[in-house]
Amino acid sequence: MRRTFISSGSTFEAEIGYSRAVAQGDWVFVSGTTGFDYSRMTISDSLLEQTEQCLKNVEAALSKAGASLRDVVRVTYVLPNGSDFPKCWPVLRKYFGEVRPAAMMISAGLSDPRMQIEVEVTALKHGAQ
Repeated sequence: MRRTFISSGSTFEAEIGYSRAVAQGDWVFVSGTTGFDYSRMTISDSLLEQTEQCLKNVEAALSKAGASLRDVVRVTYVLPNGSDFPKCWPVLRKYFGEVRPAAMMISAGLSDPRMQIEVEVTALKHGAQ
């Protein structure tokens, strides 16, 4: 089964030594993804804007793997301040309200104090058994 490595072009991937996503067969595993705009390597101060950008970054990685947000079966959210999680719900509902993947939220520190959320997903390409 062929393994495909997917990059977002983020400097973090080369510096740390990981892929934004790995596709193997019909499965796509997207690494923890933050709200950085990787084209400019900037990040908003707004939790909602970071959440939106996270999901756009995840969506771009999935697309490169031939999948979409509709294929997501599992999502993990990591926030340094767990009490902020409900503020993200409208954005999360916008992207996953109909998909309804299995989900988990963890409160833990992130590698950069500007980061307010990180999102990791697993997807099974549509139509796969």
